[in-house]
Amino acid sequence: MQNSKNKFRKLKASYFLAAGAILLILLALFLLWFNNRTSQQAASALVAEVYFDGEYRIGDGEWHKIVEGEHIPTTKGDVTLRGDFHMLDPEGGYVGIYRGDEDVRIAFYVNHINLTFYEEGCEPTSIEMENPSFGICGVSWVPISFTSESTEPVEIVVHNPHSFGNETAIDEMLSKLAYWDRTTSLFKKDVLASGETQRNAGVLLMLISLLFLGTALFSSLIHIKNSRLILLLGLLVLFAGAYFVYSAEGVSFWSESIVSNTTLLGASMMFYMLFLSMIIVCFLKVTKKIGVITVILLGAVNAVSFVLPTVSDILFYDIWIWWGAAQTVANAVLIGCLVKEFLNAKNKLKWAYVVAFLPLISFAVDIFGIWLGSWAGGVVSQYVFIILLAVAIIMVLKLIPSNINAASKAKELEMEKIVLNAELTESRISTMMSQIRPHFIYNTLGSIEQLCKLDPPKAAELVHNFAKYLRGNFGELDNPRPILMTQEMEHVHHYISIENVRFPDMTFTFEMKSDDFYIPALTVQPIVENAIKHGLMKLPRGGTIHVVSYETDTDYCISVVDNGVGFDTTLLIDERKHVGLRNIRERLKVMVNGRLEIESTVGVGTKVLVIIPKEVSK
Repeated sequence: MQNSKNKFRKLKASYFLAAGAILLILLALFLLWFNNRTSQQAASALVAEVYFDGEYRIGDGEWHKIVEGEHIPTTKGDVTLRGDFHMLDPEGGYVGIYRGDEDVRIAFYVNHINLTFYEEGCEPTSIEMENPSFGICGVSWVPISFTSESTEPVEIVVHNPHSFGNETAIDEMLSKLAYWDRTTSLFKKDVLASGETQRNAGVLLMLISLLFLGTALFSSLIHIKNSRLILLLGLLVLFAGAYFVYSAEGVSFWSESIVSNTTLLGASMMFYMLFLSMIIVCFLKVTKKIGVITVILLGAVNAVSFVLPTVSDILFYDIWIWWGAAQTVANAVLIGCLVKEFLNAKNKLKWAYVVAFLPLISFAVDIFGIWLGSWAGGVVSQYVFIILLAVAIIMVLKLIPSNINAASKAKELEMEKIVLNAELTESRISTMMSQIRPHFIYNTLGSIEQLCKLDPPKAAELVHNFAKYLRGNFGELDNPRPILMTQEMEHVHHYISIENVRFPDMTFTFEMKSDDFYIPALTVQPIVENAIKHGLMKLPRGGTIHVVSYETDTDYCISVVDNGVGFDTTLLIDERKHVGLRNIRERLKVMVNGRLEIESTVGVGTKVLVIIPKEVSK
């Protein structure tokens, strides 16, 4: 009953989390849509007070009519605009064609382009927003006053020194024309208001990133294994927030350092994609190595992108096209890795790789859209990021409590491990003490004493083997790890050579078909000793012990078979009396997840089988 209640509470909590996430996603998508819709105008309070009517041509080509909503490319060569500025009153009524008036200025949105204005009877006026000689490169609003009262159309020559990135610059300039009031306060206020939603969202994201980074620090202090992933997520959100802020409308009024704005916008975009790639690599398994190499190369490209403009005349903005190409290649590699992981993943994990596809695909869509001039900036990536952020918040909310429980469990397991190691040490001591019985030592020393008189060379050999045997037993006290089967068999041979002196009529045979695996020390030797003591010594004379090691598809096996007196297996073996047997069974289980099986028939003999799984023994 209690379990049912707990399950209901967990289910109820998950529904609340899901409902909260859906509300967060819907709110974020609405705010982003609202911002993208309203930021297309320069000033919300002075909408459509000026518009340009005329024609354009690219280079020395033919003239084309300017149609509202039709794209005019900026990267095909210099563009000449020819026409008139038309005025509207605040209610939208038509006033007439704008003529020279020094007291009235028109605001132009200049996105990494240079403008030259030609009026009849006046000297040309230039706006140089892109001037490598002075290090100028950026986006800003610029006011222009026209002085000529001629009825001839005004000509504007647009020069774009860049080959990529501001394809929509002319479209934006024409759609955002407005009056610039003399005090500038009203215009600046309205421009800032048009980008306020996105800018505030960016600041909020940066604050959220501090929560992630603080959580990552806390997680690392308590040794939670996913702290690195939370750290990368925090950095991802930080740079995403910076991108939202510096790509928002009116950023040139919010932060008036034009060059710094361009640098921060590019840097936030680069680091966002770098940390996104690193997070994706964290989830790779089969293709982990390829992902790591890809991220390292991408990091090198980012480093070059920052260093090159500082040591040459290349503008940081011009680096973006090469960075975009490198990031696109990296994304293609990561998408290939995700496809491979998806095909190999279990059903429960497939959704994670599907989610990881989305930001990579959205980046490609944005690059393609910017190249075609369909939109400016990472609009699609912004929408996808908001959705994934909501998912990430839910994951972290579920991850932290579970990881705290995992950390607590880990501490408990660590304590259990300490206790278990103590028990294993006690077990090794018990095993060693059970194997070195006083009567065995006395009998061996007695044999040595007799051989010293009858056969001194053989006595010396017995002393050597006895020393090796004792060294093997005492050495086990300092060895908490399994040893190779070959080492264990050396110990067995030292023991048999001692017993052969006392029982020369006993026969020992060995068949080592496989010995390249690990086994707890003092496993086979006590079994052989038991076979002698409880099997062969109760025979009138002689007897045989056959030791075989072999492997199957899943296990390594050692069998010790004797033709002694045997015993009735239906009778319960009291392992309290057989300390060595109990210790062998326990150490096999704990150290290599092995097991001990015993078969015996009265009057026929006994077979002891040691089985060690391959995935553990290696």
